[in-house]
Amino acid sequence: MKEENVILVNEADEQIGTMPKMEAHEKALLHRAFSVFIMNDKGETMLQQRAAHKYHSPLLWTNTCCSHQRVGETNIQAGKRRLQEEMGFMAELEEVISFIYKAPFDNGLTEHELDHVMIGKYNDAPKINPDEVADWKWMRPEAVKEDIYRSPEKYTEWFKIIFDKFYSHLIENR
Repeated sequence: MKEENVILVNEADEQIGTMPKMEAHEKALLHRAFSVFIMNDKGETMLQQRAAHKYHSPLLWTNTCCSHQRVGETNIQAGKRRLQEEMGFMAELEEVISFIYKAPFDNGLTEHELDHVMIGKYNDAPKINPDEVADWKWMRPEAVKEDIYRSPEKYTEWFKIIFDKFYSHLIENR
């Protein structure tokens, strides 16, 4: 399978080129990304545990899904595509915040992303893709925040950054 390209951007989220995903992560170049948080009617957030064979952060817990937009794809289209590919369901999504972060990994790769965070609603069990996801669970945001504090090693580096922004958004919009 051909490696996907990521969209290189400047700090204003203007496209300045494309590059193979691994190369962008090796060079720590700023690129466009998205993170999806699915909430249920009880106010819980759906988390996924990354598959064991992932090239970084295997078996760590993270948000419902995340990835990179393709050229010509809106943030919402990309979020819906990846939600279907990873979790096996569709949901309406709303983009709520975006910000830039940088997170280095032990394997020499670095996530340097302008991340578009989206929220959606869903109440059923997902049909997870075992190539992408090992497990899933619902957790109240307050419980996630506490668990990240107690056991940060169980979570992906980007999730710890993104969750803080997501949690602040939830608090501000209650």
